[in-house]
Amino acid sequence: MIRLGYQIPNFTYPDTAPSELFGVVAAQARAAEASGFDTVLVMDHFYQLPMLGPPENEMLECYSTLAGLAASTESIQLSALVTGNTYRNPAMLAKTVTTLDVVSSGRAILGIGAGWFELEHEGYGFEFGTFSDRFVRLEEALQIIKPMLQGLRPTFDGSWYRAKDAINEPRVRDDLPIMIGGSGEKKTFRLAALYADEVNVICGADELPRKLDALAARCEDVGRDRSTIHTTWHGAVVLGRTTAEAEAVRDGLLAAQGLDWATVEPMMGQRMVIGDPDTVAEQLRARALDQGIDGLTINLQGNGHDPEIVALAGETLAPLVNG
Repeated sequence: MIRLGYQIPNFTYPDTAPSELFGVVAAQARAAEASGFDTVLVMDHFYQLPMLGPPENEMLECYSTLAGLAASTESIQLSALVTGNTYRNPAMLAKTVTTLDVVSSGRAILGIGAGWFELEHEGYGFEFGTFSDRFVRLEEALQIIKPMLQGLRPTFDGSWYRAKDAINEPRVRDDLPIMIGGSGEKKTFRLAALYADEVNVICGADELPRKLDALAARCEDVGRDRSTIHTTWHGAVVLGRTTAEAEAVRDGLLAAQGLDWATVEPMMGQRMVIGDPDTVAEQLRARALDQGIDGLTINLQGNGHDPEIVALAGETLAPLVNG
């Protein structure tokens, strides 16, 4: 389970050519591993997301990147935050994440969600469908993926997906974790209660008490003990050695998108933590851990390309989740 995760959402770095890009990514992962993070995660997207940059900014394919990170690290867990179910046949996804688990000697986590970014569906020719369609597809996919991860051979004939006696070998374990990411109190949390080991809750910190109550209700609906599902919260962190340094990084990040903090704060203030190490640690403790969340996953959008900042984040936050 994830206690402290480091997500890499940005692959556009100063003075970095494409041939040098993975080296910068791997350096972040190694710094995270050495400083107290237990998991490194990358987005499963093909275009950069709004608020992070224009669509044409650099974006690495998720599972190729994770396989490279498996060879570049020794002990840290590896996951997508989260795999877009609409992009992959579910049996193939089960094979892919199981292969990552073999390559990494048992360090993979399957992070999965329903998919949401319509622009890249259109660009790559994937069917987007309706909101309801995507959740039907996700539940069908999980009915194939989960047994395959457990070493079973599922046969399934659904509206969207089919499998027949699907074999998934080799494997290094039968309990590769499934993490569902999202915030939907009815659909997402119901699927988590049925199929997941972990939920990454994506919402404003002020919404966490309601979200956790909703997750407990969905567990009760299906007869599952709520304590058997691990929870994490995903927050954006702008960390500096001083608060002034952090605010300068934040302002530069926003200015590159033609934005400013006064405009963005009403939308992102509950998702973003800004400051020096002491400020960031106290805010994450109060906003998430004190609300009942089990673990944290953060990104460092503005300066995560600097391994020293990644290390500072790990050293700052690891005591919160390991103490």
